[in-house]
Amino acid sequence: MPFGEQPAYLRVAGDLRKKIVEGELPPHSRLPSQARIREDYGVSDTVALEARKVLMAEGLVEGRSGSGTYVREHPVPRPIFRAGYRIIGDSSPFRQEQSDERVCGSWESSSEQVPADRAIAGRLRIERGGRVMRTEYVLHAGGGPVMRSLSYEPLALTGRTPVMLPEEGPLAGLGVVERMAAIDVVVDNVVEEVSARPGLAEETAALGGFPGQLVLVVSRTFHASGRPVETADIVTLADRHRLTYHLPVK
Repeated sequence: MPFGEQPAYLRVAGDLRKKIVEGELPPHSRLPSQARIREDYGVSDTVALEARKVLMAEGLVEGRSGSGTYVREHPVPRPIFRAGYRIIGDSSPFRQEQSDERVCGSWESSSEQVPADRAIAGRLRIERGGRVMRTEYVLHAGGGPVMRSLSYEPLALTGRTPVMLPEEGPLAGLGVVERMAAIDVVVDNVVEEVSARPGLAEETAALGGFPGQLVLVVSRTFHASGRPVETADIVTLADRHRLTYHLPVK
């Protein structure tokens, strides 16, 4: 194969991808059959099959048992603006992750005490196995789930205080900054790391996606005088959101 020339199956997949993106193959339409791809592009059955596999792996099409392969509907990604912490009246977990304050959203949550595994212990700078409060959130907007968040707070800091349970007590539903301030802990820094990976089965199921679908992960940690006081992984389906950072220039 000459340098720079794509394998046949990638060229076929690329042409079909272009037709999907440009609307020639609209959402819910049936992808040409393997035999039709073979005929239209003059390729073998193996090439036609591999091209279809590429489009399925990219999440552009989905197989329906006994029916065929169809173009998936892709929502227009909505932005999630990240601009540092700011008090916006209602600084609930939902509002912390939304770009539009007019969006009517809600969340469900559950908390439990667990020992910190190696990764979480490292992020919170505590001993492995140290007790933390683990809270799972599923955020809803527009009639469906949009984000899943797992947060961890060291019980050495919050245990036996009014803020030990994030969603119970007098400060239930408020953000980390307000809750920590109530126990005289002043949050002064937030660090975020953004990555992408195939979603875990429980993540994509909770968000209405399909197994292996790419997700965006925002790993966020709040600090007070250099000490981590809360860390969380915020997960959303990659094709539904885009992260937009607004950062001040000094």
